[in-house]
Amino acid sequence: MPSETAASASPGGADEQSLAALGKAAGRDVGFAIDPVRLGDQEYARIAATQYDLVAAENVMKWETTEPDDGRFEFGPGDDVVRYAEATDKKVYGHNLVWHEALPAWVKSLDEDALRTAMEDHVRTQAAHWRGRVIAWDVVNEAFDDDGSRRGDSVFQQVLGDGYVEDAFRTARAADPDVDLCYNDYNLEWIGPKSDAVYAMVADFRARGVPIDCVGFQGHLPVGGVPGDLVENLERFAALGVDVRITELDVRVPTPASDGDLRRQADDFGAVFSACLEVERCRGVTTWGITDRYSWVPSVFPDEGAPLIWDAAYRPKPAFDAVVEALGAGRPTRQ
Repeated sequence: MPSETAASASPGGADEQSLAALGKAAGRDVGFAIDPVRLGDQEYARIAATQYDLVAAENVMKWETTEPDDGRFEFGPGDDVVRYAEATDKKVYGHNLVWHEALPAWVKSLDEDALRTAMEDHVRTQAAHWRGRVIAWDVVNEAFDDDGSRRGDSVFQQVLGDGYVEDAFRTARAADPDVDLCYNDYNLEWIGPKSDAVYAMVADFRARGVPIDCVGFQGHLPVGGVPGDLVENLERFAALGVDVRITELDVRVPTPASDGDLRRQADDFGAVFSACLEVERCRGVTTWGITDRYSWVPSVFPDEGAPLIWDAAYRPKPAFDAVVEALGAGRPTRQ
């Protein structure tokens, strides 16, 4: 029953009710985006330890942190994430190697040859540093606009052109032959110009032997925004021979949230987890954080927030119950 499920997530709850345990039984990873600084918050650390089996670094594996100056790598914060994951028996999903945001200023001023060299060196060095300790990388993040064109505001696109994406994937494969290499983007969840463009790129890569193993569908959604063709869309990518993941799920609601908003949010979380369970090659779902207390959403979307499954006081929301129900109904399709 919902009340019993909620109680299981409260302090002292039973481990067998954890999302990670339910996900494992269904053959799916259940992950969250981690900020290692938050581990000093006792409730954050407790939920992280007991409810999830995968972590993705929210920020500390991005370029501005890992290579703030040309050739000077700072892996300490990312190492903290990896050590935490290993100590708590979690997988690490690497996020990310190449993105037009979160870049140090020195990268943005390079000419074509220098930028290509810097990108390849960055990908090679970072992927090699965590080789064998990370199960997958978002090699390139957010290379397309919503109309299906390549992003005009990306320095990599402006200076290097379309080929930088392929170059990054080939460089990552050379640095770590065993890690899964993923393309990750937002607004891919439905069939439309953007997902069609990414689909065409992935199909082309597969046909030409460019290494790509998975596609990440971020899932930053407004309440009521789960597309009706989500499963169909995931399936068509999977049919290309790649895995799919929901990589950054949150569902924002108007704030302050009403009971009705929270019920609709629960329906959306349940629908996304159920969609992943329906698609055999969907490896799992990662939420972009644990608690509403630390979410990025209110700083970007005025008058919206509360997008996660624990509220700001770490109380499980109806969305938690919906995820438990979806995972509990799942059939094991991959171990």
